[in-house]
Amino acid sequence: MRPTRALLLVVATALTPALLFTAPAFANGSAAPATTSAATMSDTPVDEMSEDELRAAIAAILADEDSGRGVVREANEALNGTVDDMRTFLKTGYRLAQAEDDRVAIARILHVATQNNDKRVIEEANKLLDNNSPEEMRAWLETGYRLAQAEDDAVYIARLLATPNISDSLRAAANAALDDGSPETLRYFREVGQYEVAG
Repeated sequence: MRPTRALLLVVATALTPALLFTAPAFANGSAAPATTSAATMSDTPVDEMSEDELRAAIAAILADEDSGRGVVREANEALNGTVDDMRTFLKTGYRLAQAEDDRVAIARILHVATQNNDKRVIEEANKLLDNNSPEEMRAWLETGYRLAQAEDDAVYIARLLATPNISDSLRAAANAALDDGSPETLRYFREVGQYEVAG
C-alpha cells in the first residue's frame, strides 16, 4: 500500500465516527456534495472581478454547507489575504482544496467499503486514489460512487436471498428492492428496509 493511501486511511479511520453523518449518502436522492464554482456565481472572469466580487464569490463557497474542511480553510485564508490571493484561490486554489476534500471523502468511503466487503466500491476507490485526478475524483463522488455502491448493494441483497431460512416477508422485500433496481432503493433496503421487515 502506498504511504499516501495509508495516511489517508489512518485519517479516515480516525475521523469516521465524526464524519459518518456527513459522508455522501444517496438514500435521500443525493449522491454527493454539490460543488460551487466561481464561474457559476458570476459571469465576470476572475481576473476582472472587483475586490467585492471576489469576496462575494468566496463567501458563496463558504456558505455552501457541503464545503469540506480543506475548502473552508483555504477560502478563509484567501479572504484574509490580498486581492491576488483571492484570485488565486478562485482560479486554482479552490480546485486543489476540493481535491483534498474529495481524497479524504474517498478514503472514508473506502474504509467503510472495506469493512462491508463492497468489492466494486473498493476497486473504484483504489483506482481513483492511485490516479489522483481531481476531475475523476469529483465525477466519481457525484455519479460513480452511487452506481458502484448500487452494484455492491445488489450483490449483498442477492446473497441475502440465498441464505437458508429467510422469512417470506424478507424475501419479498429483497426481491422488490432488486426488481426496482434503483440505487436509492437498493441502498435503503440494505441500510434500513431489511431491518424493518425483520423487526
